Amino acid sequence: MTFVIASPCVDVKDKACVDECPIDCIYEGERMLYIHPDECVDCGACEPVCPVEAIFFEDDTPQDWQQFTAVNAEFFSDLGSPGGSAKLGPIGRDHPTVAVLPHQGTIA
Repeated sequence: MTFVIASPCVDVKDKACVDECPIDCIYEGERMLYIHPDECVDCGACEPVCPVEAIFFEDDTPQDWQQFTAVNAEFFSDLGSPGGSAKLGPIGRDHPTVAVLPHQGTIA
């Protein structure tokens, strides 16, 4: 099991979760943040600091956002397990599901 970032993060990217994550497993896409499912240790530090309540334990993700479990995992299909987001910096793309969503506001 892992934590998942869902739809409320799209076009927000507050990054409080990135600052809070002790193992650096939250990566920045073009329009949202993604948790690497193989690097996440399920500590839960990210969840309470998210100002838009976009982070959920995988089993607790609301039904409407269940697809974001796969979205987070598939985002890393060509990146593998880089071992920390600080090494890569922002990744200039998003998962196709996120890329086609209507814009929801200003990107931070």
